[in-house]
Amino acid sequence: MTYIKPLFRHPKLPKNKIGYTLKEYEGALSTLCAGCGHDSISAAIVQACYDLSIEPHRVAKISGIGCSSKTPAYFLGNSHGFNSVHGRMPSVATGANLANKDLVYFGVSGDGDTASIGMGQFVHAIRRNLNMVYLVMNNGCYGLTKGQDSATADKGSKSKAGSINPFLPVDLASMAVELGATFVAQSFSGDKGQLVPLIKAAIHHTGFAFINVISPCVTFNNNVGSTKSYDYVRGHLGVTSLMDLVMEKEPIAVDYEQGTVARVALHDGTELELSKLANDWDPKNRISAMNAIERARENEQVLTGLLYLNTDYGDLHGILDTNDTPLNHMDESTLCPGKAKLEDINKGLQ
Repeated sequence: MTYIKPLFRHPKLPKNKIGYTLKEYEGALSTLCAGCGHDSISAAIVQACYDLSIEPHRVAKISGIGCSSKTPAYFLGNSHGFNSVHGRMPSVATGANLANKDLVYFGVSGDGDTASIGMGQFVHAIRRNLNMVYLVMNNGCYGLTKGQDSATADKGSKSKAGSINPFLPVDLASMAVELGATFVAQSFSGDKGQLVPLIKAAIHHTGFAFINVISPCVTFNNNVGSTKSYDYVRGHLGVTSLMDLVMEKEPIAVDYEQGTVARVALHDGTELELSKLANDWDPKNRISAMNAIERARENEQVLTGLLYLNTDYGDLHGILDTNDTPLNHMDESTLCPGKAKLEDINKGLQ
């Protein structure tokens, strides 16, 4: 088995406005489990950047630790990248963004990297309205360490190791809305028709753009007692807003109309119920968004689409009134103007 992509590509592959094919936006061959929803998300990012004709060197990919945090290696291989420590991706993204605001920032995280060890950093990235796309690949378990329940697992669910989760789940989408994120969306990794436009919109948004993507873990979900197992879903005909199932061999895909509910049939008869927002949804009504998320949770549905949007609140650079020229473009004479300038600044503070 090889993990090297073939160099050959058809010479007549379509090109975008800047003359690049999809090949220029791809990364290394994925080593995730076959059928992992994370790979579908990586493909959606590749497609979105290709469609928008973004130069790969203008993108910075930053991640933490976890299965999700491996994925930046699998897309945009010609872009900047930094793999930080567990839960600390927002700090690195903040520093990089303050130094060079001209880049497109992708923060890739998981439900453990964000909802557990990284919760504090997630909260303050929202509070500062950092101009970035913050994408969570949410599978409800710690796949990299053999499937323990994550903070988004349902109360009462049974892990593959046999332990019962006694805690209520963390709903990242509703939390992001409540904390004041200026762009909040939720999607399913198998719905490329919805996910790609959401990623495009998030890239264009000025401020913190949060996308919670329900992404199946094909290895650690199917055990008796788990709320992500096949038997559980058969009995409930759907799942709450933060869990999902997928068949074990290939990723599943779904395409359904706005404002409708779709039941995604898996090969063994299991069904996943998705609810997509209607075209007339007003994403600028924060209270309405919170109510819709809560109703979907009560109905054991995954509410997908653009949940909330606020274009009036400035991003971190606007809040801090930083210089129009990025810090990394300034020369030493600008960054270190000398003792006389420092004395003038100190006098102004007296």
